Amino acid sequence: MNDPIYFRQLEIGPMANFVYLVGDPETKVCAVIDPAWDAEVIADTAEADGYRIERILITHGHHDHINAIETLLARVDARVHVHAQDAFAIPSIGDALQTVEGGQRLELGKLSIRCLHTPGHTEGSQCFRFEGNLMTGDTLFIRSCGRVDFENSDPEKMWASLKSLAALENELIVMPGHNYSSEKSVALGVEKQQNRYLRTVVNWGPEKFRELVGL
Repeated sequence: MNDPIYFRQLEIGPMANFVYLVGDPETKVCAVIDPAWDAEVIADTAEADGYRIERILITHGHHDHINAIETLLARVDARVHVHAQDAFAIPSIGDALQTVEGGQRLELGKLSIRCLHTPGHTEGSQCFRFEGNLMTGDTLFIRSCGRVDFENSDPEKMWASLKSLAALENELIVMPGHNYSSEKSVALGVEKQQNRYLRTVVNWGPEKFRELVGL
């Protein structure tokens, strides 16, 4: 994690999900990225650290990344931001739901978070970039990438999304949506060298990528 920001990486639930808290140390407001499994742990952590949850950011609409939204909203007054193409997956939460598009920025105190639309795992998958960090959800894992064999997945779009991530700066710190590796974060430059999926999209077309993922 590149400082100086407030940051917590919480591993929660039976699927090794990473739930993130990120915030602005000056204003003491923070965002939750992909609240799942245990809203009380998430809210208690932010509260104990002296932060107020103002935004909830969703990388994609799969159940294991959103199943604590309603419980969390019963405790905090926050807006929920999901890409428009995955909004159908979010429970009915009224005016708290705000859809976003790729390239949009969300302000959190003095912290500016950029939304990057990265379809493939789902149509509305997105990554969040801020202060030298890249929260990749289920688009990019350490040494791997998200599955593309779901009904709402698209291997060609995943190829294009991974290719766009591979064009970003080596110094960015990748923070994935699950703990599937011995490392909990890694520099993007390392992934460009060691992640065979990233190497494939850089050097080959979508057909080769489909072969790699077994489709």
